[in-house]
Amino acid sequence: MSDDLESRLTAILRRSQPLMQVLTTLRDLDLPDWMVFSGAVYQRVFNHQTGRPLDYGIKDYDVAYFDASDTAYEAEDVVIRRVAAAFDPPLREMVEVRNQARVHLWFEDKFAEPYPPLADSAEALTRFVSPVFAVGVKLEPDDRLAVFAPFGLEDLFALRMRHNEARRSPNFGRVADRAKARWLELEVLG
Repeated sequence: MSDDLESRLTAILRRSQPLMQVLTTLRDLDLPDWMVFSGAVYQRVFNHQTGRPLDYGIKDYDVAYFDASDTAYEAEDVVIRRVAAAFDPPLREMVEVRNQARVHLWFEDKFAEPYPPLADSAEALTRFVSPVFAVGVKLEPDDRLAVFAPFGLEDLFALRMRHNEARRSPNFGRVADRAKARWLELEVLG
């Protein structure tokens, strides 16, 4: 991953007060193997690259954590409620927490695609429908933003969406159409 692109990413993300509030709160909660990923990260870069306000279109904050010690929904729900209690509205309603250790239990029913168990939260990024979406961040105790981007950041900054070759999701077209409707500048490669 290019250090220059990682520096650009962290500079963009640090300018979003709501995102930094979410990251700071999550750091304080100290969930196991946590990160914020998906739209809360990539959309801000899309917005920056296209001259929109950084927080344009942000609907939620996808929070991953990994705890394989108890994959029951009830255990995940305890964490969901704990995280929600740490925020005031509107962030309380926007933070969506999921234990990545249990995604394989419901993913296929919801998305009609197989989903083997994950080893950690970062592995989830390798399963995203497109590399452009596969970026996560975590605020470290020293205030450094740790960046997780298994496919690099080149597609993100180039506004280029392509298939994740390891997944080849049948849902790619639908997801690409939704993204293209919001960012006309996005190049979608079939």
